[in-house]
Amino acid sequence: MKKSVSMEETSGNSPSQLIDARIRELGDWRGEMLGRLRALIQEAEPEVVEEWKWRGVPVWEHGGMICTGETYKAVVKLTFAKGASLEDPKGLFNSSLEGNTRRAIDFHEGDTIDETALKALIRGPVALNMSKRAARPASKSR
Repeated sequence: MKKSVSMEETSGNSPSQLIDARIRELGDWRGEMLGRLRALIQEAEPEVVEEWKWRGVPVWEHGGMICTGETYKAVVKLTFAKGASLEDPKGLFNSSLEGNTRRAIDFHEGDTIDETALKALIRGPVALNMSKRAARPASKSR
């Protein structure tokens, strides 16, 4: 897997350390929400890999991208790269609904999280990523 490299990483900080720093830096409900969402992602998929891409976006991967965690002034957004391909029986997706690929969940200050539904949703891209990997033919070496 190719790792993204940013200026922060070249100074010796791991993606996990950079995410820790972002949560502390926010210092308000957005940091608390991002920290809680991160914990739920890790609970849902213990083998998750944390990345730091695009100059400051936390990314969670396992066999491919699961989701990103973006913070804005009024929202913390989990964007699922393959969200349009996922089952969402609890209707968690509430943003980026118009596209054919991505789907997102916007969390606002004071929102409660349906933890069980979110964990189930997080497991969806992992299963999709792993099934696509398993379906790939082995490369032939000459």
